[in-house]
Amino acid sequence: MAENLLEVKNLKKHFVAERNFWGKPKAILKAVDGVSFDIRKGETLGLVGESGCGKSTTGRTVIGLYEPTEGEVYFDGEKLNSDGNFADEKIQMIFQDPYACLNPRMTVGDIIGEPLDIHHVYNSKQERMARVYELLNLVGLNPEQANRFPHEFSGGQRQRIGIARALAINPKIIICDEPISALDVSIQAQVVNLLSKLQRELGLTYLFIAHDLAMVRYISQRVAVMYLGKIVELAATEDLYELPLHPYTQALLSAIPVPDPDDKQERIHLEGELPSPVNPPQGCRFCTRCPYARDICREQEPVMKTIGSRQVACHLVDKDGKRLYAMN
Repeated sequence: MAENLLEVKNLKKHFVAERNFWGKPKAILKAVDGVSFDIRKGETLGLVGESGCGKSTTGRTVIGLYEPTEGEVYFDGEKLNSDGNFADEKIQMIFQDPYACLNPRMTVGDIIGEPLDIHHVYNSKQERMARVYELLNLVGLNPEQANRFPHEFSGGQRQRIGIARALAINPKIIICDEPISALDVSIQAQVVNLLSKLQRELGLTYLFIAHDLAMVRYISQRVAVMYLGKIVELAATEDLYELPLHPYTQALLSAIPVPDPDDKQERIHLEGELPSPVNPPQGCRFCTRCPYARDICREQEPVMKTIGSRQVACHLVDKDGKRLYAMN
């Protein structure tokens, strides 16, 4: 089994949502509240959940764009975000919005070359431009486009530019923060196939954050399901999709559209809205919407159980992986 390249331990990121008259914190938004996972060398870990659950904040905190409130991030056994040891040379990010993440006043060549400038990884301007041309070729763009500006490109092409920029300094891990959600459906598969190709050729490791569950199944070897700042289930992709243990995972997967109109797959409709991360429910955070919730779910927070190669945080799943609730 491949060794862990990235380890995240009890990661928390809290924001001040409201201050009192004297400027002291009055309400704390617990965007990420005790998240732990690892990613092995060369694999893709999918991170899924509905909007507002803390997926993107997790990715931004791991890479150091947000300073963690608590918890630790280790890259290849070395602790990050401490004593000036940041992740920018080891971990890069592909952002969600290809229109907002590129500076409109810079040429494509300068956008891709900026990481090279910051880290001083070339000896001459010719070497710098050669690397920029190499990166453009790598993502399926022409070197002649280096002198053009972002507004001259389509959304899919802009995302390719973002991918090239992320690859510039040869990172080991790339955090893909919903990299296809802003693209046309016809372009999404092209970008995902490009990411898969680059992973094979360059030996990359991905944290793939998304809400498109079908695409996550296609690209990921393991999947972590997040709800209201916490991971509720983590398992090998096929295990998770074939037999979800947590009631939230079950509901999430039931919402995947199926192409066969004769498939009578039953949808699980969750009652109510996602609770506020400022004031999360006591006990299990899913208890206010779970159709199987019991008293223990409302009183005690479930601990993460390890069942074989998977993990689940639910009072209604026993240590052998048996569900103690009736399936719909």
